[in-house]
Amino acid sequence: MANTGKIIGKIFKALFYLVIILINAIILWRVLFSGDPASIKPLAANEITAHAYSEFGKDLVLQTQNQRTISGSGKFSVTDCVFIPQANQVQITIRYNNSTLSRLKEDFDLESEPDRDSEVFDVTIVKTTDLTPANKDDNTDSSKLREERFYPSEIADTAYKTLYSYRKYIFDNISYDDAVGMFVDIYYKGDTDYSSSPYDALCIYDALMPLEERKLSGKDIKAISSVK
Repeated sequence: MANTGKIIGKIFKALFYLVIILINAIILWRVLFSGDPASIKPLAANEITAHAYSEFGKDLVLQTQNQRTISGSGKFSVTDCVFIPQANQVQITIRYNNSTLSRLKEDFDLESEPDRDSEVFDVTIVKTTDLTPANKDDNTDSSKLREERFYPSEIADTAYKTLYSYRKYIFDNISYDDAVGMFVDIYYKGDTDYSSSPYDALCIYDALMPLEERKLSGKDIKAISSVK
């Protein structure tokens, strides 16, 4: 009887360690596979970026702000957002899970789930400015704010990992100088009624929060230098 108890104890102990190993393996797997692909991490560049770099060189300022990266619904993330004030440019990287495409099919009663390569999302930036700048206390009142929508100049890059799809967008002629806030609006391309709520949205800039500077990396400079 004593031997049976020892055997059962060893079995439970082995199961306990097996569960710990499995949990750590899942966490490690998520860490390894959830980071942005290396190909999409560097700055993207177009003629405007290249012109700003030709003028300012390594003094070209890149700024970021510590905003929430995952939307409330969990469908989308902004994994990177860079402001380039000397170029009046914003670059953002959008990430969405494979399950987001499944949810899109259900939400819009589509016949089939969109392919990962399909450009099914309409991504814009909405900038809010203060109509009553003398009164900062009414900035939570939408009637006191002006909204301006900006459209991407291009989708500069795409990338894929096992779980995620990525899109890097460049927005030109946009500045945060007079902004109260900036928001990324995401609509399904089959339903882009901007007067209605977006499919998802994330804040990328808040005038009350500080900006942080990011140095140009060698890969950033290489990307800019490749623009003809």
